[in-house]
Amino acid sequence: MVVFTDEARSPLLCVIMITPAFELSQDANFLTVIIRVPYTRTSEFDIYIQEEDLKFYAKPYFLRLTLPGRIVEDGREKASFDIDKGLFTLHVPKETAGQHFEGLEMLTSLLAPKGSRSAKPLVEDTGVLSEACGGGCEEEDEEEEFDWEIEQEIYTETSAETLKEYHKYGFGNLRSGVFTRLQEELNEVIDVKDPDNTAPELRRGNRLDAETSIFCADHYMVNLYEDEEEIRNLLTFKPWWRELSPDSSANSDTSITFTEEEKEQMRKFTNRSYLLDKKARFHVWLGLVDIILAYVYDVRTTEGEHNVESAWTIRKLSGTLSWLETYHSVQDVLVSFGRRTLCYPLYRHFSLITRAVKDVACIFQSGKACILKCLLAIHKIFRENDPAYILNDLYITDYCIWIQRIKSKHVLALAEPLRNAKLQKKHLELELELLEQAAELVLKEEEDEEDSSSGSDSEEEESEEEQPEETQPEERTENDQTEIRPLEPQVICEVLKEEALTEASPLRVESRRMIEELGERLEEGLTIEEDVPRGRRSISASNTEGERERKREGDYYHRCAAETERDATKAATSRELLDPCLQRNPLRIISTDELDSDDDGDLLLTVVKEGP
Repeated sequence: MVVFTDEARSPLLCVIMITPAFELSQDANFLTVIIRVPYTRTSEFDIYIQEEDLKFYAKPYFLRLTLPGRIVEDGREKASFDIDKGLFTLHVPKETAGQHFEGLEMLTSLLAPKGSRSAKPLVEDTGVLSEACGGGCEEEDEEEEFDWEIEQEIYTETSAETLKEYHKYGFGNLRSGVFTRLQEELNEVIDVKDPDNTAPELRRGNRLDAETSIFCADHYMVNLYEDEEEIRNLLTFKPWWRELSPDSSANSDTSITFTEEEKEQMRKFTNRSYLLDKKARFHVWLGLVDIILAYVYDVRTTEGEHNVESAWTIRKLSGTLSWLETYHSVQDVLVSFGRRTLCYPLYRHFSLITRAVKDVACIFQSGKACILKCLLAIHKIFRENDPAYILNDLYITDYCIWIQRIKSKHVLALAEPLRNAKLQKKHLELELELLEQAAELVLKEEEDEEDSSSGSDSEEEESEEEQPEETQPEERTENDQTEIRPLEPQVICEVLKEEALTEASPLRVESRRMIEELGERLEEGLTIEEDVPRGRRSISASNTEGERERKREGDYYHRCAAETERDATKAATSRELLDPCLQRNPLRIISTDELDSDDDGDLLLTVVKEGP
């Protein structure tokens, strides 16, 4: 498409501009301009016409001509482009029909900026103005317009002798000298610097060094262990070539259908023949495998929906496109593709590499029509990307034309080594096996730590669950001890009742035994200290009174014992506390726990009797 622009849309905004080779001719009504612009993007040309000025722009080429006569834009202008020769032809009507433009062969003067041929001196002496302003006057800071009338140099064709000195690249190694003037423009497309003066062996060595230095072990490990589900989804995706022929042994060229856009693109290609020797044909086949590998990877990782990164992905994964590489075997191609897949794209997984190899084997088994469809898709991706379009001129366009003229048996023959290819991680020379072994050891240590921590946590939980059961007897013992802890001096009857009420207490039998011993000792005439008032004490008490006193004490004991038995029976049924008996002769009983303690003490039984 040719776009005739006004000054506002002038293509002069380009920073890197190359002056193309051109020639002019005329007739009575038209001026004809032929401009040579090889390896340019053919989708759009910008042309500006105004009076004596003619400006042409097709990235990265820019041409500005100052004509000896006026031309006009009135709808009669015509333009055409020969893709094979890279020639752009423009027919512009003259403002005055029949006018003859003189000096069209003076190319240098036509390239000069407008007004440079005036009598104005090239150097002005501004010393007077400076002296005048020395007294304090200041120059006005006025914003000046940028001078777009840049200097242009006449394009000179590279001689055949010089081209022979350049190293070859491109389809079949048929190109050279392309990057001599386009290196700055194309440094974002290829990775090799100055390919015209770089030998293929040096390119290969630089490529391997760049891949080794840029390889990121952390990125690889993340894709390997943390993105398993996402990688699994990409591996299960079924691309369009997998649906062509269920039988991989059959040639399914007839099942391939091309869209109208693809057919239109094929009609634009020029039918040409390629004279390739045996070595060049071998390089062409291996380069084709390399390019298709990059394409199928992009299709799988985008799930068939190409995006703005597709052009970058394809050219970056292909050593042929990014380093102008020439391979010597299928194994070399697979190793190069595998290394670059683990260095550059978003998904860096070895399974994606092996799956891509199987996909390419399926495509080659499907025939040359399937390969052509892939190449047309790549051609479209590069055609719509700036500046990747240059790769179409170097490789893809020639592949699209060449693949249509070869025999299908050669395509099928290459499918066999691709199916039988054995690519292993050690072949990539990126120490993947050592990295994975180290990662496995780290994971195993983490799992062991988790198991030990979880085991200790479970043991603690079990101990916590068992601890209440074990402490229940202690709590009961403490409760029992609380119930039988030493009492304050009370009446003997009250003590006996409390012991009787606690039938479940283990000290019940012991208390009863102690009471019986006390009764026996009283009956035997055990002398118990009697607390009586001093005025009532009589040293000269008669034996009769002592016997009567002992008898009274014995009767009192039996009465209390009978009452205690009766109260115990009643407490067993009603579980209610009985009223204490009369507080006579308080008796303190030391518990068995205290007797078993480390303190050696005698049991002290004290009965205090109060007189009536």
